[in-house]
Amino acid sequence: MKDANPVTSMEKMQPIVHQTLSARVYQDLREMIISGQLQPGERLTLAGMAAALGTSAMPVREAINKLAADDALEILPNKSVRVPVMTRSRFQELVVIRLVVEGLAVETAAGRITAEQLARLAELEQAFCREIALGEPDVNQIIHINKQFHFTAYAAAQMPALSSLIEGLWLRIGPVLNLDLRNSGSRRRSDLPSVKAHRALLEALRAGDGAAAKAALAMDINSAAEVILSGTGLKES
Repeated sequence: MKDANPVTSMEKMQPIVHQTLSARVYQDLREMIISGQLQPGERLTLAGMAAALGTSAMPVREAINKLAADDALEILPNKSVRVPVMTRSRFQELVVIRLVVEGLAVETAAGRITAEQLARLAELEQAFCREIALGEPDVNQIIHINKQFHFTAYAAAQMPALSSLIEGLWLRIGPVLNLDLRNSGSRRRSDLPSVKAHRALLEALRAGDGAAAKAALAMDINSAAEVILSGTGLKES
């Protein structure tokens, strides 16, 4: 006997389409936070984010709830949304964790990186140097290249779970690091510690020297942390 109410193919597809859209919005918002398009303390509206992403409010709401669970966004009592404000003690804690976790990634990558990944890192290192040496560099471009450089190196470790942990760290610390790049013109010179650190990391990975790669990354993280801690962008604990 035939089912009186057969399920159509379209009805079967709707939850999949919705889930895919929600996942895309989540990834888009996640990338915006990591890449510094959203600033610490910035308040967001559901309607504004939906319009910016070209979608309806529902997948944005779902993405916000997930990002709040990741500690990447805060849902305030009045239902508004805010990028968390970083405290000095929290920042210092995250720096210590980054040195261990991201250090492990580049140390491991030194023994596993491919020729293609090395070539890509070299391209990004050169692009970073070119942009940062300009009289009026594009800070958004600097931030974009910096993230690509780091995550290309981390991916070379071939440890997906570790890469996921690092993404979680950048969700928390990315807006603060990028605020530093946006507001500190003195850090956009060709003699910056980050320029030297990127070059040293690339050379260490080429040489397959895990200890040197870890040291170069520590130079990059610590030099940025010193500038941030000396500024006014962090709340007192």
